[in-house]
Amino acid sequence: MNPNFFAPDALAGRVAVVTGGSSGIGLATADLLLSCGAAVAVCGRDAQRLDAAVAGLRERHPQARLHAQTCDVLDKAAVQAFAEASQAALGPAAMLINNAGQGRVSTFADTPDEAWTQELHLKFFSVIHPTRAFLPQLVQQRQVWGDASVTCANSLLARQPEPHMVATSAARAGLLNLVRSMATEFAPQGVRVNGILIGLVESGQWRRRFDAREDKSQDWATWSAQLAKSKHIPLGRLGQPIEAARAITFLASPLASYTTGGHIDISGGHSRHA
Repeated sequence: MNPNFFAPDALAGRVAVVTGGSSGIGLATADLLLSCGAAVAVCGRDAQRLDAAVAGLRERHPQARLHAQTCDVLDKAAVQAFAEASQAALGPAAMLINNAGQGRVSTFADTPDEAWTQELHLKFFSVIHPTRAFLPQLVQQRQVWGDASVTCANSLLARQPEPHMVATSAARAGLLNLVRSMATEFAPQGVRVNGILIGLVESGQWRRRFDAREDKSQDWATWSAQLAKSKHIPLGRLGQPIEAARAITFLASPLASYTTGGHIDISGGHSRHA
């Protein structure tokens, strides 16, 4: 059985675009999409990190069609240029994965106005700019494949806010609403819009916290298990980027052809909501 649970040629001929594709969930998603036979365009802000990610992808998928471009998704012109370059290199996109974004740790009391503006701008326009730029391609490809999609990586904070991440929680809730609104608006054009709600997933941020741990005798498995316990995660561990990538790929693919406006919970049971 394919360890990724998707047939190697399941997405052959289709073009997928992944923003924030140079690390973490974005990179895992690009890797999985390539293993399913899709042509993939990835972008990221850090050229060095993007180059390293692409080198790894090309090593694992030497025959794959892959386009990479440095791009800040908050720069409207840069995103449009990425959309045009991607189409020229690979053809029109049938799947867009909006993955760029990060969290801000702050409470209501210590979040200044400019931080609110920055966080709301990041969470909304990291989705708005790519979706606007690629939507004409998605509509076109829906006529070819009978299916086209936008999939957004979101956080469980959208439904389960944390007081120490007040601005990010509020912005994530707004993105949850935006996904539903776009799903309704794009449905007549045959473009599905869905998202995932991520809990605690292993990332560079958690690895840095592990490196700064007080008890250096603890290995990663012990430290992360204790973290999961303290966060009341029933499965007793952090998620892996590939686990989020599988959910994204499912929603982006024709396997979810009758699903739009929905979200999959990827939190190991951390969610307190049915």
